[in-house]
Amino acid sequence: MNTASADPSSSVRLESDGAKPGRLFLGCPVQASAAWVGSLFSSRDRSRWLREYSQVFNTVEGNSTFYGLPVLDTVRRWAAETADGFRFCLKWPKAVSHDFPLGDQPVVTRQFLDILSVLHEANRLGPSFLQLGPAFSGRQFDRLVAFLKTLPREFPQAVEVRHADWFDRCEKECAIDDALRELHVDRVLFDSRALFSRPPSDEAEVVSQQRKPRSPHRVTVTGRRPFLRFIGRNAVSDIDPWIEEWAPVVAGWLKNGLDSYVFTHTPDDAFAPEFARRFHERLRPLVPGLSALPPGAGKQPSRPRQLNLFGD
Repeated sequence: MNTASADPSSSVRLESDGAKPGRLFLGCPVQASAAWVGSLFSSRDRSRWLREYSQVFNTVEGNSTFYGLPVLDTVRRWAAETADGFRFCLKWPKAVSHDFPLGDQPVVTRQFLDILSVLHEANRLGPSFLQLGPAFSGRQFDRLVAFLKTLPREFPQAVEVRHADWFDRCEKECAIDDALRELHVDRVLFDSRALFSRPPSDEAEVVSQQRKPRSPHRVTVTGRRPFLRFIGRNAVSDIDPWIEEWAPVVAGWLKNGLDSYVFTHTPDDAFAPEFARRFHERLRPLVPGLSALPPGAGKQPSRPRQLNLFGD
């Protein structure tokens, strides 16, 4: 058994006995919310939030890069403020994935790759995800493959598709899955079944049901880093049936040595950390050596306890 580590990201690593298991990367769709003050965050000082977030969760979706790219100094600051082992999973800019055909925005593509390079050099880079619009159909398959082949292999990538062509369980779905496997690119798994399981209970759920797609459920793995975007509800207990379904799937990925990325979404971001904790607690009995998540800087346990942390 490895000795305990001070690395907060180790709290979601596994004790390895023989073959090395995969690492669990668990996080939220954003890295900061004022609603997390008093639980995840210790104060309203925003300059501390990213550091405190990374002491509990070891990855985050970078959805803001879909709308605009940060300057490189900001990205360097992100890397410096996060715990060892943390991974940023940045979303490709909208200008590349939606507004123009893939490959027709070389300047923006280069700027985004420069950002990934900074994170890669700092050992903070997780899979970037290319979310293709609902109009991106099977007719554009060759363009997608050509674009992916231009990307540096050292930068892990994942692709999220939404057009019905990619869910036909036949020619087009097989084609994209085979191509992603060949290119060592992961297919983003987007599960919104819980969100649409009943009518909305508040305004945030109304908006979320209007914006989120009802993509067919898949558990397809095409690379070494399965990537799940798990969409829930604000009443987190309502998500339990889908947590029960996904927990053994993710446990299987980990046991097979796959570094697995799971992002818990709720219509109101205030509840995303609670969803993540609930998923993590359900996963723990299925994966020996997976220890409890730290409580968060704003919420200390009632009495001291020794976390079971395993480094690698």
